[in-house]
Amino acid sequence: MQSVDIEALNQQIYADSAFVDVLKAETNKVIVGQHTMLERLLIGLLAKGHVLLEGLPGLAKTLAIKTLSTAVNAKFNRIQFTPDLLPADIIGTMIYNPSKNDFSVRQGPIFANFILADEINRAPAKVQSALLEAMQERQVTIGGTTFELKEPFLVLATQNPIEQEGTYPLPEAQTDRFMLKVKIGYPTKEDEREIIRRNLSVDGFAKISAIIKPEDILKARKSVRQVYMDEKIEQYIIDIVFASRNPEEYGMKELKHLIGYGGSPRASINLALASKAYAFLQRRGFVIPEDVRNICKDVMRHRIGLTYEAEAEEVTQEDIIDQILNTVEVP
Repeated sequence: MQSVDIEALNQQIYADSAFVDVLKAETNKVIVGQHTMLERLLIGLLAKGHVLLEGLPGLAKTLAIKTLSTAVNAKFNRIQFTPDLLPADIIGTMIYNPSKNDFSVRQGPIFANFILADEINRAPAKVQSALLEAMQERQVTIGGTTFELKEPFLVLATQNPIEQEGTYPLPEAQTDRFMLKVKIGYPTKEDEREIIRRNLSVDGFAKISAIIKPEDILKARKSVRQVYMDEKIEQYIIDIVFASRNPEEYGMKELKHLIGYGGSPRASINLALASKAYAFLQRRGFVIPEDVRNICKDVMRHRIGLTYEAEAEEVTQEDIIDQILNTVEVP
């Protein structure tokens, strides 16, 4: 690898990431707590990935992405997934115009910078596939015409973990398209007290200002790619992913019967990218092992398949990732 002037790179990344603290402060005017969720949204945004969010109703999932889109001065659309939704309801369709005797394209709600796919598991597979194709290709074809989706383009898909009746769970191969799967829980007592006070305030919610422009996000993405990652960190990422596939090679024979399948090459790519984005958010020009460990569960939890034995023993993906992180040698 080429020699890198770490000090100069560190100063450059520190300057390029100056907007991060201001952006967090602006979103915190509306969002109480949920720092991890907002941080993961920023990682997805900066690393050109998408986020799958699993949490109970009322935990500010919609509010978080809407607030972020306002602060970035970007277009936001919310799509409520229901069993009767059609692919055309998402990507758009051809509309006949009688006065002109021809068809014109009516673009769907997918044409925005920030998309909230609310309760994605409530729509059938063909609708989920239409969204996931747009996420992967970042383009949509309507009536033989292909339209590029404007960058930055971020999909936040939510899943409700408590109601499974009448839902269509995302297949494992499709959840792999999401860079991160984030699980969020209830706020603390102090946070919930603040939520009550803000909601009952005479002045109502604080107004969010546009702090940055979409172009600033695209510029920041280039800076994220420049964050330095040492060969030892690369090897650490590879070892973590390979340990999820072949745990016996890393001295974890007891995991062999619990893991149906491990992380794909997408896991390695996304773990490296997300680690760089996390370092960028810390306003640092290089990746350290703690960055990888911090983001590892969100990158890996939807990429490890459990066997029936694991489910019978009530072993979760998080348990397996914890054991891998505690066993694989840290550089």
